[in-house]
Amino acid sequence: RGIITIVEDFAAQWLNLRRLDEVQVNTVVFPQYDLSLIEGFRQETQLFIADLIRSDSSIMDLLGAEHSYLNERLADHYGIEGVYGSRFRKTRLPDTSQRGGLLAQGALLTVTSYPGRTSPVLRGKWLLDNMLGTPPPPPPPNVPILPDAEAGELPTSIRDRLARHREDPICSSCHTVIDPLGFALENFDVIGGWRDYDEVGNLVDPDGSYPGGVEFSGFADLRDWMLDRPDQFAHTLTEKLMTYALGRRVEYYDQPVIRQIVRDAAMEDYSWSSLIVGIASSPSFLMSKTR
Repeated sequence: RGIITIVEDFAAQWLNLRRLDEVQVNTVVFPQYDLSLIEGFRQETQLFIADLIRSDSSIMDLLGAEHSYLNERLADHYGIEGVYGSRFRKTRLPDTSQRGGLLAQGALLTVTSYPGRTSPVLRGKWLLDNMLGTPPPPPPPNVPILPDAEAGELPTSIRDRLARHREDPICSSCHTVIDPLGFALENFDVIGGWRDYDEVGNLVDPDGSYPGGVEFSGFADLRDWMLDRPDQFAHTLTEKLMTYALGRRVEYYDQPVIRQIVRDAAMEDYSWSSLIVGIASSPSFLMSKTR
């Protein structure tokens, strides 16, 4: 029970799971979205993280695990067969090109969407903030909204609308970094269901390639690209764990300690215990008033 309590608090802080109770999804467009599904999303993520901590797995399994925790309601939503009843159980995922790890879980995909459509911007910013540790600067004041289709025009895809948005030099510098990450998750709809066509019927294009040679197309490629950079994810997660442990934001003078924790953890395959022990024995934690 202790691990679950920690996970509930930490996951709510790190992954913003509390927003699940606040998200307003358009139930005309997504009639399957109800309290049962909301609770299923929350339970999946909490049980998934708790299992990895309890088994002292590598933190990289947060991204690359081939299992999750599902009940029949959530499995049906994800299109996974063979799961029956309301009890959540550890379930091997049959298609890891569409599911696996936090990036494909409904909780995170829902809190990074708008009520009636997905948002590559919200999802890309969320990844930069919470997974990659490189948050973009806040948007400038009076930033123009995304252009809608003119009267009589066919609805354009979110990719086309964002391309027009990036034509403004004020917007381009940030969106060039944010948008590709979000595009790679476009096969997931507002509530985390897999799709090939977007809300207005356009074929989804999940190409998230960056100018200059970084290439990934779709969820599986993005996940693999992040798995190939374990130090970056480990550094970000260590910052989030230390923020939780200290009860304050991480400052510049904490960074040498964090880098040392990550270096030591790398020699233990980035196990949860290596990060937790590293934080608990760090000067930052031992001198804090919250210990």
